[in-house]
Amino acid sequence: MHDTTITGRPPSASHLTLSQIMDQHHTNLMGTVHGGRILNLIDSVAGVVAARHSDGPAVTAAIDETAFLRAVRVGDVVHVDARITWAGRSSMEVAVKVTADRWDRAVPPTDVATAHLVMVAIDDDGQPRPVPPLLPETDGDRRRYREARIRREHRLALRQALLDGAGEG
Repeated sequence: MHDTTITGRPPSASHLTLSQIMDQHHTNLMGTVHGGRILNLIDSVAGVVAARHSDGPAVTAAIDETAFLRAVRVGDVVHVDARITWAGRSSMEVAVKVTADRWDRAVPPTDVATAHLVMVAIDDDGQPRPVPPLLPETDGDRRRYREARIRREHRLALRQALLDGAGEG
């Protein structure tokens, strides 16, 4: 399962929150922040978290369960919070929660998006490399780990079903 020479790490060792003020350069034709900009932030922060957990580069293998809950407006401060929820041989799941609040008011942040990404650690030749096992510390970590295993099983089943049906018209 895991390379036993690699010391495990808790999710807290690589957890990261990035905050950015959204401006008019981030908007779409509707006048709100473009969903692609939010996806870019999600992918970037997940990549940093995966690289920190695995001590090196990691690439995005899948983005799933992305939900846009509310629009983000110019002047919103977007907070992208990401943590490792599961680790396998060379892949990791990163859960990301995006919230936003106003730049000029002390208001509670609102949930604007969530996503789960599968990141794969790669070596200098672009080949998968081993990652440290995940060592959940809290009840929340253990719950997220269990949920991540279920999502992984669903991803693998879906992938297999798509491959099995690929030859059909």
